[in-house]
Amino acid sequence: MHLINIIDTNLYNIIIKMFSQNVTAIMTFIAYLGSAITLITFSLEFIFLFKNKKYPIFIILNLISVFILNRILKLIIARPRPQVLILALENGYSFPSGHAMVSFGFYGFLIYLAYKNIKNKKIKYPLIVFLSILILLIGISRVYLGVHYATDVIGGFAIGFIYLVFFVKFYKYCFNFSTVSS
Repeated sequence: MHLINIIDTNLYNIIIKMFSQNVTAIMTFIAYLGSAITLITFSLEFIFLFKNKKYPIFIILNLISVFILNRILKLIIARPRPQVLILALENGYSFPSGHAMVSFGFYGFLIYLAYKNIKNKKIKYPLIVFLSILILLIGISRVYLGVHYATDVIGGFAIGFIYLVFFVKFYKYCFNFSTVSS
């Protein structure tokens, strides 16, 4: 536990050096891009965006699955939130960071879909880089806003990555199964 406290304290001290009203406004907006309402809205918009309706179904299923897994883990671990400089209000437990874990699962799956399906490299790679940076910034925003410890975010990213690997395998299995049985 001592190592976790050292990591949390040192990373918080680095991030809080960025503190200003402008950075707080930016971090609040970035955190919003990882919020449940934003991700649900994006998921529903994909229904109209994609001609192939299999993609939106898997995007929505992915979001629901990673969200439920995060809630279960929070209840099991039950780590209290930090009580330092709090710039945003959040309820519930701290570990793993829901924004970090769910954003990794959600935007990570979009990265996978972009990599596999977008042929135009001038669109594909900038989109992948943008979404990757967004995931990282969402995690940083949670520590900056004082609603998570750095290890909550690191744990959220790690669990989100493991989850994403399994979800992509599930997606490939379902997608391959449906094309074989059609």
